[in-house]
Amino acid sequence: MAISVNTALNIITNIKTNLKYEILPIENCLNRICAKEIVANSYLPKFDNSAMDGYAIIFEDKDEELKIIDTIFAGDNNTKLLEKNSCIKIMTGARIPQNATAIIPKEDTEELNDNKIKIIQKVNKFQHIRYIGEDIKKDEVLIKIGEEINFSKITLLASQGISHIKVFKKPKIVVFASGEELKLHYEKIEDYQIYNSNTPTFLARAKELGCEVTFIGQAKDTIEAIKELILNSLDADLIITSGGVSVGDADFTKDAFKELNFETIFEGIQIKPGKPTVFGKIKDSYILNLPGNPLASALIFELFGRVLIQKLIGSKDIFHNFIYGKMKDDFKTKKGRDTIIPGYFDGEYFDISQKRSPGMVSTLASCNSMIVITDKVENIKKDDFIKILPINWKFFSNTNKDFFTHE
Repeated sequence: MAISVNTALNIITNIKTNLKYEILPIENCLNRICAKEIVANSYLPKFDNSAMDGYAIIFEDKDEELKIIDTIFAGDNNTKLLEKNSCIKIMTGARIPQNATAIIPKEDTEELNDNKIKIIQKVNKFQHIRYIGEDIKKDEVLIKIGEEINFSKITLLASQGISHIKVFKKPKIVVFASGEELKLHYEKIEDYQIYNSNTPTFLARAKELGCEVTFIGQAKDTIEAIKELILNSLDADLIITSGGVSVGDADFTKDAFKELNFETIFEGIQIKPGKPTVFGKIKDSYILNLPGNPLASALIFELFGRVLIQKLIGSKDIFHNFIYGKMKDDFKTKKGRDTIIPGYFDGEYFDISQKRSPGMVSTLASCNSMIVITDKVENIKKDDFIKILPINWKFFSNTNKDFFTHE
């Protein structure tokens, strides 16, 4: 019996995972998921320092002529103190004298004779001083388990002198094709035959989403041939297939899975397109069997497969996030089933794709997002606010949000 969209997502977000980790140099951790909480081992800044090239002074001396008694460069181990009516020339990033209470930019001073300066602009106490720990405090949590490592996280790690971190291993994804009526894109075909576009789609998408992906071939239309591919895939965290689950004389995939003690987690989702979607497992390998129609399978993967992969890569962000936008044109549809609708979001308006037949392959090449409408939606008017789910950029949340567009 087909289950609701929310039930299917709830099942996927609560699956058990057996995540493994490895230790890598931070330069090799881009887009990987942190597997151990990382805390700061030192303050940043590590000492009070100057935010400007200029002069360190005692604030109370601001109205006096100040004698330059020393120069401090960044990297100097300075211990000199300011004297009354004196100043020290200082460079950006240099440690300030312990009793300095303001930094005066060079352009806010006038040079006098006898190696003295006069301040010609208003001075605020403690101006242009970067204090120890105002950026990062020692023992502060920098990166939590489940957070993705990006360029800014690498900045944090490098600032602390951290060279290696623990990250979750990339999940192993296996993709195979079934159905002799389809030919792989590198094969020669006759005029009456068609290419298999689903398999390359899932191979490329899973790689984009941070997985280690393997293609193990295309099976002939026999149960034994499909069983051979399945058995060869059971070291994978996830097996992705498409087709072979509808009612038909030549659909062997379903029977092959059953003969290998396939544990059905759910069979069918109350959604359009993509109702004949099956999710289950054999031993420790999860299996996602998607519809055979190209657009239907791709949209179902975006709504359900991406959440599954977020779980398998170890991310803490496993719930769909959305952007509020406005409908570009009036839209009418038949109510009765939750529906995925692809389109293009320009930052303000969502333009529904006119090509939405489940068997189409060109649609997503011109789309960057989708909306999911409930079974009660019949009309959406131009300029109505809707919830837009990105397709070709990642936008997840660690909070479960209602991403349906309601009446």
